[in-house]
Amino acid sequence: MSAKIWLSSPHMGGEEFNFVKEAFDTNWIAPLGPNVNGFEADLQAFTGSTHAAALSSGTAALHLALIMLGVGPGDEVICQSFTFSATANPIVYQGATPVFIDSEAETWNMCPIQLEKAIKERIANGKKPKAIIPVHLYGMPAQIERIMALANQYEIPVIEDAAEALGSSVNGKAAGTFGVMGVLSFNGNKIITTSGGGALISDNDELISQSRFLATQARDNAPHYQHSQIGYNYRMSNVCAGIGRGQMQVLNDRVNQRRKNYDTYVKELSSLPGVSFLPEPAGYKSNRWLSTILVDPNASNGVTREDIRLALEKENIECRPLWKPMHLQPVFEKYPSYVNNVSEELFNNGLCIPSGSNLSEGDLQKVISHIKALFN
Repeated sequence: MSAKIWLSSPHMGGEEFNFVKEAFDTNWIAPLGPNVNGFEADLQAFTGSTHAAALSSGTAALHLALIMLGVGPGDEVICQSFTFSATANPIVYQGATPVFIDSEAETWNMCPIQLEKAIKERIANGKKPKAIIPVHLYGMPAQIERIMALANQYEIPVIEDAAEALGSSVNGKAAGTFGVMGVLSFNGNKIITTSGGGALISDNDELISQSRFLATQARDNAPHYQHSQIGYNYRMSNVCAGIGRGQMQVLNDRVNQRRKNYDTYVKELSSLPGVSFLPEPAGYKSNRWLSTILVDPNASNGVTREDIRLALEKENIECRPLWKPMHLQPVFEKYPSYVNNVSEELFNNGLCIPSGSNLSEGDLQKVISHIKALFN
């Protein structure tokens, strides 16, 4: 069998080892240290956010954001349905109710029309939502300016899930910096990685300071171990942050390469019957974390997304369907949802194809040729 072609694998730049070696040489192995501070500063400089907290995961960042907004049992939080479950799980951690919002077709993210409908109905029912969580899916920014306008109108704070969107922007403003807080992820398959990790970014110093306090077990300022609040073990280690510092040095290159992969797919596959891509709206920049295609079986001579997935799997090429919407997941089916069937159709017809910045030109062409072969 030929060598595996991965969907999105880690891509080291070379400098990561030097930062990690420095952590070992100076014995800074704890979840604090110069690399943590440096990585936070790098994130602030790149995103334009004035404060950042490096954490153990994007999920941890989202959980802390909800805690700091006072989300608790009985509350409702509006959440994009078309996403990975980690967006919704922390809502349930807090004993709150997720209210799922379907997507619009222009960015595949939270639909502002369904969002306003949900806000009005929840308020009319005596349950004003405590927060709104839109997602910038696959690196494509949501219609965040419209979402923020609604959030401001109804005075509901926004937590942006930008876990997949580091390097994406709308009119030059970085994804994750529109709301009161933004969440980033550095999992192994993301645009850059710290092996595992995440961050919370904000222009609110108090929120980020509080997130660091809670993330280090909420230890009070005392000579002994004293705790007045429930804390969490959510801080990033100095070793992992060293990997992140090295990765930040090549982030722009990683974004450019993934965008180049996407452009190649568009050039080579757009002419196939029933195959389409998601273009960037005016003023939008997507990091193209994952390249995705839609296959309309009514226009593709019967070829389906699943036909492509299975054919690539047979050739040891990793790919996967688009996210299954949260309102269709068994674990979340009991929660309220506002749907227009856009995300369900995307799930049924969409496919993520190999997108890594370390994808060789030969492997890229191999993926393209196997897809084309199905249409011949």
